[in-house]
Order: sequence, then C-alpha cells, then structure tokens
Amino acid sequence: MSKPELSYINGVILVLLAGVFWSTMGLGIRNIEAANVWQILCYRSFSLSIFLFVVISLRSGYAPIATIKRSGLAGVIGGFGLVMAFAGGIYAIQTTTVANAMFLFASAPFLAAIFGWIILREKVRRATWLATMFAIVGIAIMVIDGISLGRMLGNVMAMLSALGFAIFTIALRWRKLEDMLPAVFLAGIFAIIISAMVCLTQDYSLHLSVNDASIAIAMGVFQVGVGLTIYTIGSKVVPAVELTLLSMTEVLLGPIWVWLFVGETVSPYTLLGGTILLLAIAGNALSGIRRKPLPVI
Repeated sequence: MSKPELSYINGVILVLLAGVFWSTMGLGIRNIEAANVWQILCYRSFSLSIFLFVVISLRSGYAPIATIKRSGLAGVIGGFGLVMAFAGGIYAIQTTTVANAMFLFASAPFLAAIFGWIILREKVRRATWLATMFAIVGIAIMVIDGISLGRMLGNVMAMLSALGFAIFTIALRWRKLEDMLPAVFLAGIFAIIISAMVCLTQDYSLHLSVNDASIAIAMGVFQVGVGLTIYTIGSKVVPAVELTLLSMTEVLLGPIWVWLFVGETVSPYTLLGGTILLLAIAGNALSGIRRKPLPVI
C-alpha cells in the first residue's frame, strides 16, 4: 500500500512551522546562563545528530549509513559550511541583538546566488541582482548601527553564519542533492568533534548546568532537528521560489519571541535595515513566482 502524497497546502503548513521552530533559537540562547558558543554547539549537535540519525533511518528503510554515504563530497563540504553557520549563529546571538542576527542570517540566499554564479556558473536573474543591491543597503545600515553600538563582532559573526549557509546551499546544488538531512547529520558530527576539541584545548568544561544542557539539547532536537525535518518534507511539494517567502517566518518571529519573553527591543536602524533586506527577499521571491505557474492545491 503506497503512502498518500502530501498536498501543496500541507507542504506550506510544514514549511511555515519549520520557520516557527527555527525562530526559537534566539530565545533559547537568551535563556542560557553560562555556557559559551562551543559548549552550546557541542550539546546541541550531539542531540541533533542522534535525532537525525533516527529520522534518516526511518526515511531510508533502515539504511542510514548508505544514505549518508550517498551525500558524498557535497555532503562533507556542506556539512563544514553548516558548522560555520551554526557556530557563527550562536556567537552572533550572544553578542548582538536577536533581530540584528536574524536579519543578517537572511542574507544567505543572496550570498548563495552570488557564489552559484561564480562557482557553478548559474545564471542569476536581473531581479535577483537588483534585490541583492537593495539587500546590501539593508545590511550596511545594520552593520553601521552595530559599529555605533559596539556590536560589530556580532554582526560579522552573523554574516559568517550566512556565508556558511550559502556554502551549504551551493554544495547541495553542486551535486543536485535533494535530501539535505544527511549533510546536516554530517554537520552535527563535525560540530561535535570541532567543538569538543576547542573545549578541551581551551579548558572549557563539558559539564554544563542542568539549565544550559537542557536548553542546548532541546535546541538540537526541536529548533534544528524537527525544523529541518518538516522543512525537508514540505519542500518536496512547495516550489523553491515560495520556500524563501514561507521560511521568512523564522526572521519575523525570532525578534518577537525575545521581545515578549525577555524584553529585548530593536533599534530603529536595525528595524530599517532589516525591513529593506526582507523586502528585497520578498521581491526576489515574488518575481520568481510570476515566472512560473501557481501550483494546484
């Protein structure tokens, strides 16, 4: 008996929910009491890797190793790109506002477009180049604001995180890998090894408080693991140009959670720069939708 196919509307709901799960990263890190970026990364990656191994096993008919091996060099390169994205993302949120970090993370699609043009010789639409120029303006406003507030390092790490996501995207497109989960699993393994080595060489204890360990583990399973799993499932029936728009729930909700629960506010310049960046993303995605027929629900 074949499995029922996922409908378009259910795919949209899953992608939206993925953005909701991802958006909790800032709130989780704000509730960490003492753990640093490498300690958080180690615990989060450990729970993420276990969770994804189970998911890959179930989706592959209990052949996880073969599935992971099929990701090949692209999975390895993408995995290391994600380690940069994970570490940079955690550090950025610890050293700048969640809104600033989230908005800068959102520049990843534009970086992926530029690297895809340079490395893969992919054609970039004129609308994307125009949107990229607007995005640069928005990013510049936020970076300048970060300098004036003494948060330059946090902004730099947020951009490095976006670069890591772009590398991950390009690696998957290079070998046309449709399933991102094996590469994310490899990223988790790499992150465990790298973060553990940093902790051991820098004398950072791997023994965390119950609060910090619990939050980091929960983030690995729910914020990253569940979010990526349902996004992967939903993306099978939702056109790529729409995925960018739908997953923007992450960027929009992230600052709202920390405002509601920890009282973190957004500076006017961050709001201005972030709005310009989001409008550039939305405009680019909408221009792509106009070129393609709308899906039938």
